[in-house]
Amino acid sequence: MAEVSLKNVRKVFDRDVVAVDDANIDIKDQEFVVLVGPSGCGKSTTLRMVAGLEEVTGGEIFIDGKLVNDIPPKDRDIAMVFQNYALYPHMTVYQNMAFGLKLRKYPKEEIDERVREAADILGIEELLERKPKALSGGQRQRVAVGRAIVRKPKVFLFDEPLSNLDAKLRVQMRTEISKLHTKLEATMIYVTHDQTEAMTMGDRIVVMKDGRIQQNDTPLQLYNHPANQFVAGFIGSPSMNFIEGRLVADGDGLRFDEGKISLPLLDEMKEPLAGYVGQELTLGIRPEDIHDPDTMGRGVDTITIEAQVEVVEPMGNEVFLYLTTGISSFVARVDPIHIPEVGHQVKLAVEIGKAHFFSKDAQESLLGGR
Repeated sequence: MAEVSLKNVRKVFDRDVVAVDDANIDIKDQEFVVLVGPSGCGKSTTLRMVAGLEEVTGGEIFIDGKLVNDIPPKDRDIAMVFQNYALYPHMTVYQNMAFGLKLRKYPKEEIDERVREAADILGIEELLERKPKALSGGQRQRVAVGRAIVRKPKVFLFDEPLSNLDAKLRVQMRTEISKLHTKLEATMIYVTHDQTEAMTMGDRIVVMKDGRIQQNDTPLQLYNHPANQFVAGFIGSPSMNFIEGRLVADGDGLRFDEGKISLPLLDEMKEPLAGYVGQELTLGIRPEDIHDPDTMGRGVDTITIEAQVEVVEPMGNEVFLYLTTGISSFVARVDPIHIPEVGHQVKLAVEIGKAHFFSKDAQESLLGGR
């Protein structure tokens, strides 16, 4: 396998459409890195530049220490799995998986060995004589992955490979791909717009927006210490609540004033936020950090607030409450012990130690890596 490195990579279409702007990513040997972001953020374009399917406008791409900017895709020793599977409909599964090796004039015996080995890894041995039209979506996806495996490339590239599958099959296939990464000890770059896929599969996640990298970190670091408001809102489901307010001095401490609710801050927050007293800020708090006060029992610092219930979504093992203070709307993720009725006022405990604060204009995190 191999390392992949992008140095100041830039892609511009039609002279003025900047798809990727100054991307710097270092991917270690055998690492599983996920590029994630909304549609049009540049993640697939970045992957296609690594594959050689898009020409680099600026910067350098290295695979296994070798500059590949001017090397054609077939000579980069990579294998790519596409969103639409790209299987040949007139060929059997065996022929689809063997086709790339035949083009490279591998011996027949080695082709057979590689195809059957990949089929065994993916559990598709009984499908080898079928044609794609006789396969389910999940089976076609396995064949597409198998076609990549037989190449034994230095780097595997996945471009939203699960987006055409139903929800249950997506969960199953992302588990299979994670197992495959461990088994093959492979370097993998995986593109998705689904943050759940990113969080559950990646050793490291690169969050992109408008062609620029917003944060490059481990899943837990992204979740607990987002660099800015975009990353905070993109990672997590339901997404983080954002509440506008003003930071005010309160004796020796600080308080966040929303207008209807007032939240005293912890002493540890005073130093990083001291310079923002009197300014408007955005408070970020995740739904799971807002609880029914009667079910806390965690020994953590909480502040009780009141809000009106607008919508109740029972999920079985938990309940999502959509609430309003009269000024701000937010979501709480609570236990299904006492489900309130729509229109009722409820008291909730906010874990203020889990709160994030973002500047109003730049939307950058003000508490850093605490």
